[in-house]
Amino acid sequence: DYALIGSTHSAALVHRDGSIDWLCLPRFDAAAMFASLLGDERNGHWSLRARHPKAHATRRYLPGTLVLETTWQTPRGTATVTDFMPQPSRDGTHEVVRIVRGVRGTVDLRTELRIRFNYGEWVPWVQRVDGAIHAVAGPDAVRITAGVPLVNEDFASCAEFSVGAGQSMALVLEWFPSHERPPITRDAYSLLEHTTRHRRAWSAHSGYRGEYREAVERSLLTLKALTYAPTGGIVAAPTTSLPEQPGGARNWDYRFCWLRDAALTLYALIGSGYLEEASEWRWWLMRAVGGSPEDLQIMYGLHGERVLNEIELDWLAGFDNSRPVRVGNGAHVQRQLDVYGAVIAAFHASRKAGLADMDKVWPLERAIARQLSTLWREPDSSLWEVRGEPRHFVHSKIMCWLAFDRMISSAEHFGLDGPVDDWRRTRDAIRADVLAKGYDAASNSFVQYYGADTVDAALLLIPLIGFLPIHDARVQGTIARVERELISGGLVYRYRTELGVDGLAGGEGAFLACSFWLVNVYAAMGRLRKARALFKRLLALGNDLGLFAEEYDPASGRQLGNFPQAFSHIGLINSAHAITLAVGGVWELADTDGHASTHRPNAVRGKAKARSRKPRQ
Repeated sequence: DYALIGSTHSAALVHRDGSIDWLCLPRFDAAAMFASLLGDERNGHWSLRARHPKAHATRRYLPGTLVLETTWQTPRGTATVTDFMPQPSRDGTHEVVRIVRGVRGTVDLRTELRIRFNYGEWVPWVQRVDGAIHAVAGPDAVRITAGVPLVNEDFASCAEFSVGAGQSMALVLEWFPSHERPPITRDAYSLLEHTTRHRRAWSAHSGYRGEYREAVERSLLTLKALTYAPTGGIVAAPTTSLPEQPGGARNWDYRFCWLRDAALTLYALIGSGYLEEASEWRWWLMRAVGGSPEDLQIMYGLHGERVLNEIELDWLAGFDNSRPVRVGNGAHVQRQLDVYGAVIAAFHASRKAGLADMDKVWPLERAIARQLSTLWREPDSSLWEVRGEPRHFVHSKIMCWLAFDRMISSAEHFGLDGPVDDWRRTRDAIRADVLAKGYDAASNSFVQYYGADTVDAALLLIPLIGFLPIHDARVQGTIARVERELISGGLVYRYRTELGVDGLAGGEGAFLACSFWLVNVYAAMGRLRKARALFKRLLALGNDLGLFAEEYDPASGRQLGNFPQAFSHIGLINSAHAITLAVGGVWELADTDGHASTHRPNAVRGKAKARSRKPRQ
């Protein structure tokens, strides 16, 4: 039901009925001032809709942008509401702009703005200053200006008004630190023109030329919206605690940057021609993991913060009564060995793409490899961040193999120094260990963890990273078992939650990224008809604006989990490339020993070496 608008500093979710139900300013991970998404309208929202009981709304993004246009049709007329978030001003002011335009006849509208700082908990002090509404609580201040007078009713600011054909008015919310003077208001119409032009110019640089261009463009724009511009970090999602099962407790805060997303994000950006964004993400990664490899975390804050303590907000009822509502994420203290492979693979991909100054990170990579040379033998919590007991997860071991494989490749292809023979011995030892303990001959399948009799969708990555060839009998057996045991309603589930391996009660939906991995596997097998069929099925699961959550429930026909989810959109982009190029899987993932080739798009945005910057100090 929601659209995303964003400023590459933060984002808001706009319901199809015209209500902004989620907004965090000035950062993605700031305390929300509109939190009715996780409660009700008393927890903060900003509605703007036609008053007629038979009003009908349709919506779209202006092509090539994140500017949302909602058209209201009533028996008396038609009007549009244009919602967007411009780039913040130089003085640090953040805005949400809503422009109402009359198209035909006359339309009566109503707006209600109920600000509740700190995730719907704090009622602000509100006063009128020079015709504008000012709301202040703690460190936050908001000014609301409108072309119609706002009146205070029931601790909300409201107005009822009409627009005729050719008329327009702007309503603007400005956030600024409460200890500073109110900012100089910027012209809403100029901001709209600049925002639209700038984003369309960005979209025009896409190097993707395949048959799924519209879906890929929307996914790339979504990734751009989830990028925190000051650092280049990309959040997993702009929301917290949207449930993986309605009424359940699998509710997590995703407003942070995960290392496991690093390599796949870089492949999606580089393969689509966005080297500048890939370079900024690489710089964020280099800064975040800098220091001792013993301290490597699975996720970090937007600026590389390492303490992401998890707490519960007991005053919020939760989306669809799904409690608890959590902020922060306790998984940041887990050991997840797959992130080592993700980081090394990301740096290797950066070198292959020609990103500048990669020699500066080589000492850190060597230190990570030295740490991993013994750590790979330990159990971990897997890429799925299980909260049960640590185990020897097969995917985690394979990603450790990937780390050493890419270290060897970087040393050999780029003339970098290091104990290559030692890395080769470790890589071979990991491979032998996985083949001996992670493969079950009776089922002709790799298993979720050593000693398990279950399968995991992450095993679909085995051929895509080059651990074994796609037509190896053991790989084929694993794919067949995933198809038998983890597919329901035509979609792939991560693993069987009812067996309790993750230490959590309840179930979840099908994981969309896993389904996109299966698309890549089919493409690698040469089963392009099946790859296209599954890909089109997945595209149909997005909402009317082409946005995807983390999961999908085939039974109820609804999206589940945090929204929109970067991992899902990354999977969409990479699968579109895999089908279009008709090569195995993600085009750079399997690049050793003559497996898959590397794709370099014809249209590359800028020159990587010229436009890359030195890391911020």
